[in-house]
Amino acid sequence: MHYHAYEMAHVLMAPLRLANRMLRFGLDMPLNPFSAWLPTRTLSAACGVFESLTRRYGKPAFDIDEVMVDGNPVRIEQTTVLQTTFCNLVRFAHASPADVRPPGPPVLVIAPLSGHYATLLRGTVRDLLAHHEVFITDWVDARDIPLHEGDFGLDDFIDYLRAFITHIGPRPHVVAVCQPSVPALAVTALMAEDNDPCRPASLTLMGGPIDTRVNPTSVNRLAEKRSLDWFESNIIARVPFPNAGFMREVYPGFLQLTGFMSMNLERHASAHVELFQNLIKGDDDSVRQHNDFYEEYLAVMDLPARFYLETVEQVFLQHALPEGRFRHRGRRVDCTRIRDTALLTIEGERDDICGVGQTSAGHRLCPDLPQSLRQAHVQPGVGHYGVFNGSRFRREVRPRITAWIERAEAAVSASRRGESHSWPAGPTFQGP
Repeated sequence: MHYHAYEMAHVLMAPLRLANRMLRFGLDMPLNPFSAWLPTRTLSAACGVFESLTRRYGKPAFDIDEVMVDGNPVRIEQTTVLQTTFCNLVRFAHASPADVRPPGPPVLVIAPLSGHYATLLRGTVRDLLAHHEVFITDWVDARDIPLHEGDFGLDDFIDYLRAFITHIGPRPHVVAVCQPSVPALAVTALMAEDNDPCRPASLTLMGGPIDTRVNPTSVNRLAEKRSLDWFESNIIARVPFPNAGFMREVYPGFLQLTGFMSMNLERHASAHVELFQNLIKGDDDSVRQHNDFYEEYLAVMDLPARFYLETVEQVFLQHALPEGRFRHRGRRVDCTRIRDTALLTIEGERDDICGVGQTSAGHRLCPDLPQSLRQAHVQPGVGHYGVFNGSRFRREVRPRITAWIERAEAAVSASRRGESHSWPAGPTFQGP
């Protein structure tokens, strides 16, 4: 019933939002002789904050039209190359002039299906695009998928990843951000066991919950305190009318957003106080930065209930992958079969969602992977989002990913030519 109550509250607020917009329009009119008066600006600022807090945020656009390559602007073409019920595979390609170097090998970025849209990784994609052709998994809001289209679980997620990797292959490079680290490692193991010619040449896991028993965070401890029945009874809801997914069982995005914001409630409250003050001052640049951030942060999507519950059960409660009990459609996932996929793990020193050591635990699951094909990196001074976005990612993390991909690509190219290849000297995995 909480989903229906949320929708009803949104409907009931509609007249207030309309009145709020009309009032603000009148207050800010250039012909209003009192528009520069402090009480008027204060009331207009209050209207602006009310609008920011109460409106519904739709799916943002990627808006990646151009990137700089060696100081030259290169136009980017975005196309959907595979369209499925629950996810689309989106390709970003260089429309390169002849005098600009071509992009490096293709990279599949696996966006998390955990509440936010794939556009949350816009900065990640943009930074990678200067050096690679980039594909990304663009997950569809379960609220918009009719019930007759069927259900979606963790097995389906892995099937989708394998189909996308095969489409891009042979031997593409995969970057999994946060939650998809577990299914990405699983699908790599399955493809390795099958000696699939399209198995990844390299796999980069970023801030992912491979083993949440390592250095558990408050998020991990909260999950372990609850039973699966509690999650099903208190979290799962049915999509209300008139959404296209009417009656589909989902984990509502607004509940996920509530959890996100409660972890840093003071910071979000301060941000909106600053918004109020900047609106009064007329600091348009600061207001624009605030709006750009929250346009993305407050845009959330519903998750299919079965996928969410299976992820909670397998990853956070049973620790199935590190325990060697993870199965895909009844088939045991054996990570020891990964022997020629270069594995890079990246973690944030201050990550309060996925603790340091949880992602690098994936190296222990691949004992037959040579030391030269593995590397664990902890990025100093960043939290969870800083692992895959922001200035530190752009300056320090992305170059590391590109260098790792280039080394893996050189090894694969030598293998295709029937030549032996020794990896260049460089830092390798030292263990956790």
